[in-house]
Amino acid sequence: MTQEPRRERRTATARELADRFGVSERTVQRMIAEERTAYEGRSRQRRDQIVELHRKGLRGYEIARELNVSSGLVSTRLKEARSAGVDLTRYAVAGESSGQGRA
Repeated sequence: MTQEPRRERRTATARELADRFGVSERTVQRMIAEERTAYEGRSRQRRDQIVELHRKGLRGYEIARELNVSSGLVSTRLKEARSAGVDLTRYAVAGESSGQGRA
């Protein structure tokens, strides 16, 4: 059984690499593209992190900053989660009042 080579995520754009090596942008994409299953797994993990941070009470921009993604992505993933029926109820965080008993 042969093992697939482990592909690292690239840090340069396909256009930059194509120019550097004198090949087409498509050639670069085809040669070093991330495997679909790896991308989907990473995406699913990020989506779960977004939902979990939302449940902990973080706001969209705070989640975006924490995960180093755009606030638009956070908003989109939360909207998709709501559409899929995911419970987005926020947890009571220790030390926070529930809003009851205020004067």
